[in-house]
Amino acid sequence: MSKKNRILLVEDDPNLGMLLSEFLKAKGYECVLKTDGQEGYETFVKGNFDFLILDVMMPVKDGFTLAKEIREIDKEIPILFLTAKALKEDTLKGFNVGADDYMTKPFSMDELLARINAILRRVSKDDADNGIYTVGDFTFDYNTRKLKYQDEEIKLTTKENELLRLLVKNKNGVLERNAALKAVWGDDNYFNGRSMDVYIAKLRKHLKKDDKIEIVNVHGKGFKLLVKA
Repeated sequence: MSKKNRILLVEDDPNLGMLLSEFLKAKGYECVLKTDGQEGYETFVKGNFDFLILDVMMPVKDGFTLAKEIREIDKEIPILFLTAKALKEDTLKGFNVGADDYMTKPFSMDELLARINAILRRVSKDDADNGIYTVGDFTFDYNTRKLKYQDEEIKLTTKENELLRLLVKNKNGVLERNAALKAVWGDDNYFNGRSMDVYIAKLRKHLKKDDKIEIVNVHGKGFKLLVKA
């Protein structure tokens, strides 16, 4: 792998979590381990991950709830569930909240690795998420917080950067307002909502040079970044 794929592993069993984490690192992945769903969510929104492995039964926030919240801000990242349950209803629930795969404990480490590799090969047919995105005639570099248009370059603030990344990752789909607030501001209260509206206005101003791009309000839901072909 030229670029190490980053995996967020959220598993409340400390022994299994550590074993999995060390195994994945030995196989060439970067792996960040968290032990409950809330910690997992907070780590996800601050990081830049390529793959999620989520235990289902966890304290504070279970894996299904965590996956549902993550799907509100990132529709594409692969999610694999680990569970001690083998019930058909739980498997279906996992896929309904956006899972790409599902493994029942106990499982083979080699099989887990094979499934991760297969999913990543499938999604790598699209552009890898290296933090650099093409948005109409703009190039958006999340890592350096730069938005480039022809010979012009705009240095984004931290919140502009985070908000634009969420919009881009949900391009032509709805970015839920509350999910964006929690991801960027940490809280979806009224005052943060007003602040986000100001940042949306700033992003519209930055992007107005390309008339193929539009950020629209979706009443009662959130925002949509529309990019015409």
